[in-house]
Amino acid sequence: MSGTKVRTSGGHARTMGSVLSGLAVAVGCVLFLGGFIWGAALYRPYTVPTDSMAPTIGVGARVLAQQVDGSEVRRGDVVVFRDSVWGDVPMVKRVVGVGGDKVACCDAGGKLTVNGKPVEEPYLQGDGPASPVGFKAEVPKGQLFLLGDHRSDSMDSRVHLTDRDNGAVPRSAVDARVDANAWPVGSFGMLERPSGFSGLPGGISQPGPLRPIMAAIVAGAVLILGGAAYGPIVNRRRRARV
Repeated sequence: MSGTKVRTSGGHARTMGSVLSGLAVAVGCVLFLGGFIWGAALYRPYTVPTDSMAPTIGVGARVLAQQVDGSEVRRGDVVVFRDSVWGDVPMVKRVVGVGGDKVACCDAGGKLTVNGKPVEEPYLQGDGPASPVGFKAEVPKGQLFLLGDHRSDSMDSRVHLTDRDNGAVPRSAVDARVDANAWPVGSFGMLERPSGFSGLPGGISQPGPLRPIMAAIVAGAVLILGGAAYGPIVNRRRRARV
């Protein structure tokens, strides 16, 4: 293929390989830059300063969260929100109840219940009950009941039960939904949607487009590097044959 020549509009002969390598670099740039622009339009990084979401999200970890409207949030989602009663700073918690739900803990098996149904929560820190202190609340319409995954070290809806709306926060307080751990490198990966809430009305949400965004960026980088490397590789082979 490298020996096949094509002629450009200027009359200069180029090998088919060099044409394809240039095309690969061009396509790679589109994918790489397009992926970054797409990601920047939808996602924001957040730092989680406490271990209230451990082990799902460690203390000091950076997460990528898709900007969503609060109406899109479902049970099981990990969300970034801001509420004046909670301190009016960005916080990260998991939604365990939505408007109309009756949330309680714990049943005879030590599990959280939503509308009387026990919920499997494999993401929790430790092997004990779903909460070290018992509680129950009815979530007002348009509100969300939020808990940390590290239930023995999380300031969440349980603490605010008597403050307002049975500890719930308005859906409008939600800024984003966490899709992945980004830092440290060893923790990088998508956050799975918990199946324990899938049998409840409304089901669980679907992941955002982070996977295809990352695929576009990686594919673009590979094409750029591969296309750029073509010329030096061919020249080296030619020198080796001389």
